[in-house]
Amino acid sequence: QVQLVESGGGLVQPGGSLRLSCVASGTIFRIYAMGWYRQAPGKQRELVASITSGGVTNFADSVKGRFTISRDNAKNTVYLQMNSLKPEDTAVYYCNVYAAPEMLRGPRDYWGQGTQVTVSS
Repeated sequence: QVQLVESGGGLVQPGGSLRLSCVASGTIFRIYAMGWYRQAPGKQRELVASITSGGVTNFADSVKGRFTISRDNAKNTVYLQMNSLKPEDTAVYYCNVYAAPEMLRGPRDYWGQGTQVTVSS
């Protein structure tokens, strides 16, 4: 079983910054990709940013130029640096890991419990 522990959410004023962290633990054979999704009230969950094991990144258009995703492979950790935050960034942010738990098992998606990010003045 792969467990994801998220941290870093909170309340911030518009224009402020937050950094989210997600640590993957448990039985992990290989992590293929890590990313962040978010779900705002009344909205569908959407991809915010992702990064593959090779370092290829992908961002939602709404956060390009403001958010940065990075990873520490040695620590099985992914970060989301969020700058110039806007009220519309308010959402529950979920860590996602695409990983194989052991050699003979194929990869699948794992999800964190979610961390609240609120951008308000």
